[in-house]
Amino acid sequence: MKVIRAILMVIGLVSVVATGWVFWTFRGFDPQAPGVYWNMAMRLAETGNSAEATVWKRKVADGLTFEEIDESIKSVALEQNIRDVGSLPLGEQVSLMQGSEWRKLKIYLYCNPMTAAKMVEVSEAYSAYLPCRVSLVEDANGDLWIYSLDMDMMIHGGKPLPPELLEEALGVKETILAILDQAAEGSF
Repeated sequence: MKVIRAILMVIGLVSVVATGWVFWTFRGFDPQAPGVYWNMAMRLAETGNSAEATVWKRKVADGLTFEEIDESIKSVALEQNIRDVGSLPLGEQVSLMQGSEWRKLKIYLYCNPMTAAKMVEVSEAYSAYLPCRVSLVEDANGDLWIYSLDMDMMIHGGKPLPPELLEEALGVKETILAILDQAAEGSF
């Protein structure tokens, strides 16, 4: 009985110390930061894949073609008034380089230049997240998926962004989510 009590006391002490460490570490951070990292950790634990833990993804509705979703992504982005700054038809490039058909994969690059500039003014490291990417990819089973970087870590993962920039960043996040959600259904 004394051994069990001692073990429970040690577990309690470790829990208190760990909780204190978490609060100390996250002091001054955006209030949503712990939740952002918790969600990322849960996705990592579920999938075992660090990339899966840091992205948003939507399965494309059955019956829609790659070409239809390609047009839908472009149309929704235009409707959302985000600047198209390029695309990378990687699936086509792989097919050309290996001399045989490969899965379909296209990466779209979108940006709000003024918001991007403000993010870089806060930290040059944000430049690595620019421009926002949306990927349309055919999986090994032939199903289509749309992916984008989970922007919550960039927006809420550290010290709070200045209020005006936070509002703009949340607007870009809403735009990217609209592209994912609407294009996955084939909206135009």
